[in-house]
Amino acid sequence: MSMLRPLDPSFPIERQLAVEASPVVLVNLFTLDAADELALLKAWEDDALFMKRQPGFISTQLHRAIGDSVTYLNYAVWESTAAFSAAFSHPEFVSKLTAYPSSVVAAPHLFRKIAVPNVCVA
Repeated sequence: MSMLRPLDPSFPIERQLAVEASPVVLVNLFTLDAADELALLKAWEDDALFMKRQPGFISTQLHRAIGDSVTYLNYAVWESTAAFSAAFSHPEFVSKLTAYPSSVVAAPHLFRKIAVPNVCVA
């Protein structure tokens, strides 16, 4: 993958990995050249199959923007920041990042659910 761009430059993914939270949701926004779309899908599928085998993985879903936008969003749920961090820094996963096309820019960020009365539960 050519570049990781923080969704929040003041708190990039590297800093988020040190925060203990459970469970966590990874939201990863991918932008890329249209010509690289199939290569992105193959690389993401390979990564997702690896992640599914890791301790603490719960689920993942890839979304494509509608219309002519070549933007993808990955939403993955993990039991904890520690579980995600272990998988994200695993040497096998790190080595897979070279399979992403050079036009891909990924913006990963971790979140946790919050409760809003009368709307949603944590």
